[in-house]
Amino acid sequence: MLKVKKAVIPVAGLGTRFLPASKVVAKELFPIVDRPSIHYIVEEAWRSGIKEIVFITASGKGAIEDYFDIDVGLELFLEKKGDIERLQMVRDIGRAVQVHSVRQKIALGLGHAILSAKNFIGDEPFAVLLGDDLVDAEIPCIAQMMKMADKHDAPVIAAYRVPADKVERYGIIDPDPKPLAAGLWKVKAMVEKPKKDAPSNMAIIGRYILPPGIFGILEKVQAGVGGEIQLTDALIQLNRTNQILAYEFDGIRYDAGDIYGFLEANLCLAMKRPELEGRLKDLMRHLLEKE
Repeated sequence: MLKVKKAVIPVAGLGTRFLPASKVVAKELFPIVDRPSIHYIVEEAWRSGIKEIVFITASGKGAIEDYFDIDVGLELFLEKKGDIERLQMVRDIGRAVQVHSVRQKIALGLGHAILSAKNFIGDEPFAVLLGDDLVDAEIPCIAQMMKMADKHDAPVIAAYRVPADKVERYGIIDPDPKPLAAGLWKVKAMVEKPKKDAPSNMAIIGRYILPPGIFGILEKVQAGVGGEIQLTDALIQLNRTNQILAYEFDGIRYDAGDIYGFLEANLCLAMKRPELEGRLKDLMRHLLEKE
């Protein structure tokens, strides 16, 4: 497989689980510790060697692109103050990647959002990173997947084991009984949000390495409930001619699109900061003692 140089990041969702806050601020800009959640997603792509990003946006999402713009005035202010640490924080990510945006005028599902990137991607493989899935990993999740895609010349989707009572929330993978390698499986089938008798507890989460051929499939796939074009339906068709692999990556995944998962990510990532860890432990002890 050719080297992955571009990434698609859909950010057009309304964020209804975070209302009323998401009425005026895009949920992707909600902070995880001291930076917006979308920062972590773009940083993952950047650390994986991807330099071109396209956001699939909607009305009211312009501030996301603004965040990754270069703010010369702010940089000069911080430089004059001698605040080099914060200067690097606001400067580095904006200069590291080229950010583009495509407007998804009508919300017709994840498949439609990815199809909107067709002209930007062209005829080359690409990565998809969903903003709700934040992955804390020493080696970026998408970099791990790119390595598998290159080695096996195949599309790769990220897999994550979920509790049995949560499988109906996810697309679920039916893997081949015998793994190709540690954590790497051929995908026999995929089921979108099974109500019962799920083939496994291996959920598809928001990281994909896909070939450009997925666009032709998305253009023809039948719309489902609500007129939405589901990516899983297109992946099922792709898998008939181009064996998809599921990869159980090394890392911890947080569902930042859910209020509990958002708080969990904040707490766990804050605990990794030496300047915060001790105080947070004291706070948690204090709260537990009060029960």
